[in-house]
This record gives sequence, structure tokens and C-alpha cells, in this order.
Amino acid sequence: MSALYKLGRYTVGPVVRGLWRPWTDGLSHLPAEGPAVLASNHLSVADSIFLPLVAPREIAFLAKAEYFTGDGLRGRATAAFMRGIRQIPVERGNGRAALSALDIALTVLREGNLFGIYPEGTRSPDGKLHRGHTGIARIVLEARVPVIPVAMINTDKVQPIGARLPRLGHAIGIRMGAPLDYSAHADGPRNPKLLREITDDIMAHIRRLSGQDYVDRYASRDKSVGPAADPNG
Repeated sequence: MSALYKLGRYTVGPVVRGLWRPWTDGLSHLPAEGPAVLASNHLSVADSIFLPLVAPREIAFLAKAEYFTGDGLRGRATAAFMRGIRQIPVERGNGRAALSALDIALTVLREGNLFGIYPEGTRSPDGKLHRGHTGIARIVLEARVPVIPVAMINTDKVQPIGARLPRLGHAIGIRMGAPLDYSAHADGPRNPKLLREITDDIMAHIRRLSGQDYVDRYASRDKSVGPAADPNG
């Protein structure tokens, strides 16, 4: 565990745990060592804070590059915090960005570490679980690693879309499921049908853990018509 990550856990961690007292279920499913992908639903920007703070191992996440390029003291503090909780900047919105994200994920996993991903691609605009992007299936098949399904619970109540500051008074939960193994498909062709089937299976496991209603549309498609537009992506 890096020194910067430890600093975040031992400074921010006690404050977060004291204010929201997050509960966990199934944390024993997280492997004590070796690579794995953590696939989670995505309700709030706070997901990437709560999950790393309760996990006993360091988890690397991708974060949009804008979080690392802000001006002034606040921008620098945000960038330092994001790096401290192992957020890796990546540009979004084009094919090259997708390839870069895949390369980063594979590097993290090949080094024997944990990689966290939100298959929905962005935060849910309505609290429902939306269709997953097949990038997760590509990562899992290429890296030949297990997938740990994760459900974040009530984080959207702590920091709803558009809220600048987190809110108190809500019980936060993190629930993990048993590892999923797709290695039997690793040597076959990466056809779209297989990638979709694996992705949908992962989303089904997340749904069972979270209890969310499922929407067979990408979350990004619903953002413009949701209750509030997401200013952070």
C-alpha cells in the first residue's frame, strides 16, 4: 500500500467512518492477495471514497482528467486527494481514451493489484442500475482475473448529483459478492455477443446485491432527461 494511500486512509478515513459509519457485508470475498476487478454500481462521487476506505487493500480507479487539472488551492487539493485514494486520470469521450483505460487497467492487474470499475460508465441519474458497458468484459478476459461484484448503498443520499457538499444522517453500505470466474472464455474470440453476455451477467450480480431496479439503457443516455443533469460526468 503506497504511502500516499495510507495517509488518506489514516487521515480522511477516521473522519468518514465517524460521520457515516459505513457497514460492510461480504468483505471476506475480497482476495487477500493477487489481482481482481471490483465491479460496482455507481450512485455518487462518494462511491470512490467509501469503497477504498473500507477495503483492506488498495484499489485503483479511473477518474476523469478534469479532477486533476483544477486551478488554485482547491484544484490542487482535489488533485492531491484523488491521487491519495488511488484515482488514475484518464481522458473520456473518444476511442483513444477507451484504449488508454484498458491499458491502465491491465497494467494495474498484471502488477497483482485490485482495479475498481463502474460498468455503467457514469453515475446513475435516477438511482436505478443501468446497462453496463462491455469494456469490463474485455478487461476481465484479457487479464484472466476474477470479478468481485460490489453494491454501494445509499451513497446517492449522502451526495446526490449536483450537491457540492456531503450530507449527514444516512447509513452507507458496501456489499460484496462471491468472485465471478470467466476464465473459461479467455481463449475464445472476443465477439460482441460474448462481451455483452459477460457484462450482463456481472450487472445481474450487482443488481442482486444492490436491490436496484434495472434499466436496459446506458446511464449517459438518460442523464439529459433525469431529475438533474450531472455536472461532473
